[in-house]
Amino acid sequence: MEYESISAIGDLRQFCDELADAPIIAFDTEFVSEDRYRPQLCLIQVAAGDRLAIIDPLAMHTTAPFWDLLVQPGRTVIAHAAREECRFCFQFTNRPIEGLFDTQLAAGFSGMEFPISLGNLVNRLTGKTLAKGESRTNWRHRPLSRDQLNYALQDVTDLQAMYQTQREAIEKLGRMVWLEEETEIRQRKVIQQETSENWRRVSGCAGMTPRQLEIIRHLWRWRDQRAATLDRPVRRVMRDDLMVELAKRGSADIKKIRNIRGMDWRGYSAHYEDISAAIRAALQVPDDQLPRRTRKSRSVISPMLSQFLSTSMACISRQNKLAPSIVGNADDVKEVLGYELDPKEGDQVPALLTGWRGEIVGKTFRKLLSGDAAIRVANVRKEQPLEFVELD
Repeated sequence: MEYESISAIGDLRQFCDELADAPIIAFDTEFVSEDRYRPQLCLIQVAAGDRLAIIDPLAMHTTAPFWDLLVQPGRTVIAHAAREECRFCFQFTNRPIEGLFDTQLAAGFSGMEFPISLGNLVNRLTGKTLAKGESRTNWRHRPLSRDQLNYALQDVTDLQAMYQTQREAIEKLGRMVWLEEETEIRQRKVIQQETSENWRRVSGCAGMTPRQLEIIRHLWRWRDQRAATLDRPVRRVMRDDLMVELAKRGSADIKKIRNIRGMDWRGYSAHYEDISAAIRAALQVPDDQLPRRTRKSRSVISPMLSQFLSTSMACISRQNKLAPSIVGNADDVKEVLGYELDPKEGDQVPALLTGWRGEIVGKTFRKLLSGDAAIRVANVRKEQPLEFVELD
């Protein structure tokens, strides 16, 4: 497989200048994440027209020119399962990828399963079988073998052809606006994760008091800063369960901190003062500035009705050639039931009632809940045996 090898910043700038007018750019990345604070970008594979290239991020101080290229409007940028690629782009540019077409997301909008692996999608759309021999490659290792580089390149060589096939199918279904809307939503979520303090994601903090949540927040900040300094995964700095136990104890006393099982590990001994200071700062926050508890789940509202609507959502999705998992899940259904049957002040409109989801699912849900529509068995022998009927 012939390709350009780019390992110097000057060559990268020239390559990006030459692609400035390219209407379509397909790309993929290889990265290592298990032992770093942030995933380490190790390789970028690019296909644009008849050009195929590998960019080596480890050989240059920055790959910013490539990401600057992707945020310029006026082209289609193709990638598969592009969440991490969107994250890299935002880290380098503070902007989302323009004109992104995610082939995995597109599959969910054209009647295929979601999520679908690149190998399965390539096989379904082109009949090819991707090699799997280098799936456990250490992409930090240099030099990479020819087999490893060919393995990496196969992730982009079919993206342009797949894009054409998928785009035709989605346009035929009239869903390009939906796909673009969902792509924007998912990129926005990535940016929100990158720019927000995600301390509420600490496992085990649900149901805590506002003061305990404030301790979690301060400990999260200490842990996050230290993990960034050490370039180490945050949970290797301190486990979630220890943060939760520290918050429940609610004491800045070093002796009490040390006596918590697990906190006597020597890796913590040098940081008792910092941990104590974080807890002490949380204890001094005025009551009116404490975080609010997260709203409890709406699971109390008719489990049977929730199951019925979940089945209905799957039925609607399949009838419309949409992967049910891309539309929503049981929690989304509970949000709709709570919003419709037990509204609370400050409620946000549930996702299933807005945008393309509202158009295809929300309207039917509201008709079912109001008694203006029903679901029945139409043909027990069909793959999709159920249908919706509107009542007079």
